Amino acid sequence: MDYKTKNQKVSESPTRPAAKKDSKFSVVDFFSGPVGEKKQEASNEKISLDEKLRQAYFWIVNHAIISPYYDIEYNDGPSTKYTIGDLKSKINLPSDQSYSSFVLMPLLNLITRRRCLIVGGPGRGKTASAILMAVIAGYSLKEIKRAIQHGQPQMTISDLLGNPIPSDLMNAKNMDDIKIAWRKWLGLRVKIIDEYNRIPTRTQSALLTVLGDNYAEIMDQIYECPEAAWYLTANDDAGGGTYQVIEALRDRIDIVVKALHFNSRFIGELLSRIEAGIKPEENVPSSIIFSEEEINLMNKEIMEIEFPRQLLKRIEYFASHFEFYEPASEQIEYKTKDTVKLSAVDFRMLDSLETGKDKIKDLGNQTRNGLSVRAIMTSLVFIKALTYFRGEKVVSFEDINHILPFVLHDKLIQNPDAVFFTNPENQVYRVDKISWIKKLFELSCAEYEKLGLDKNDVVEEIEKNFDKGLDGVSLKEATEQIAKIEKILTEWQTGRKLYGTVYDAILKLKYLHQRYTNYIKWLKTK
Repeated sequence: MDYKTKNQKVSESPTRPAAKKDSKFSVVDFFSGPVGEKKQEASNEKISLDEKLRQAYFWIVNHAIISPYYDIEYNDGPSTKYTIGDLKSKINLPSDQSYSSFVLMPLLNLITRRRCLIVGGPGRGKTASAILMAVIAGYSLKEIKRAIQHGQPQMTISDLLGNPIPSDLMNAKNMDDIKIAWRKWLGLRVKIIDEYNRIPTRTQSALLTVLGDNYAEIMDQIYECPEAAWYLTANDDAGGGTYQVIEALRDRIDIVVKALHFNSRFIGELLSRIEAGIKPEENVPSSIIFSEEEINLMNKEIMEIEFPRQLLKRIEYFASHFEFYEPASEQIEYKTKDTVKLSAVDFRMLDSLETGKDKIKDLGNQTRNGLSVRAIMTSLVFIKALTYFRGEKVVSFEDINHILPFVLHDKLIQNPDAVFFTNPENQVYRVDKISWIKKLFELSCAEYEKLGLDKNDVVEEIEKNFDKGLDGVSLKEATEQIAKIEKILTEWQTGRKLYGTVYDAILKLKYLHQRYTNYIKWLKTK
């Protein structure tokens, strides 16, 4: 088989046998024709979209982007582990199908139509990866290359969005008479912004409107953009470049992916491509190209993935560590890091007021901020998307563990003064944010298990009662719930330290207390 033919080879189905649906025999099968006919029907049957997605992934990693890394690890039983070197570097050989984040995360971004930032040094395949995603979405290379927005210091809003038609400017009697020649890239379902940190600040603000709110505006004229998957690239993940990236634009990024280095053991593969004159983006097999309807359908199927309550509780517990900051305010609701940030007061001025708490145990001490609603929602979507990609119907713990670091990479800001980072064994987490966030989640889950919150969560018991609804609840029942809430808070005020996890529970109890209080007042007037 020559190299060009080999390059077109798509993995045979099933790419992940464990995800294949069980075929159960029924009486209907007995009367439905010979076995040979059944096999023929099965071979002609169209593969599922999640299977097609896996085929696209494997074609990319095997024939397009050389990314021989398996940092998204799954295990089916014990895995083989090794420790090598003076710093005891750990090597794990996964026992189940595992993946390269550099290929998988952009692919998940395509089907969820979110905003992906790809970071890494020049020549590491960032733009090539984004182009491949656009080709897989059904666009021609000519369309894609014309539509890529290349960040550069002279880029104006007109360069980015379009221009008013000159004749209209001359003859218009009001703003509504002016037509805009909009840039064609605004109408695409895949948008690529190369080196976005080289775009001037003013133009970044115009980009923010398109990226965040899905429309462009010039001279009171509006262009409504379709739902799109975004790919932005940068040579570093610190927000630097020719221009500092504005905070609001960085906040709209949903997921951050790092382009890992080129493994020199694959130089022979590069030579084969040169000799065969192969460019992967020009040779994408038609069988792994998705239509707009297929991407829409995958979105719908992703939303149907089941998210077990016990796993959702672990995310709730994890997220509750970070926003609380006791010295920020006198009133309980405003004891947050956001209060400090809005005041422009340096955290270090207030840190001395936090006394008596274990600053290693307090995971919130490691960050300067909490998690936004957007960050949490994005995490849930990508977790479901990863589960869907693997052909599963129910989210697993590993799915959560793998997604959180990539979504929260730019969302959680490290506290450089945290005691945690002063320990020699934790110094590496200052550099590697992916491993740091995984460690945070690991520590949070360990604490969750220690407290036995799956079986012993007093707040959840009250939540469950409230979730049944207030219709038909008697005065006695409502009063009993209020008494339970007050009893919990009475117990907590005796010698209990106030951490973020307790803080969120207190606010939930206060909320429930108020709902029952209002309900009782309504019952009495009735």
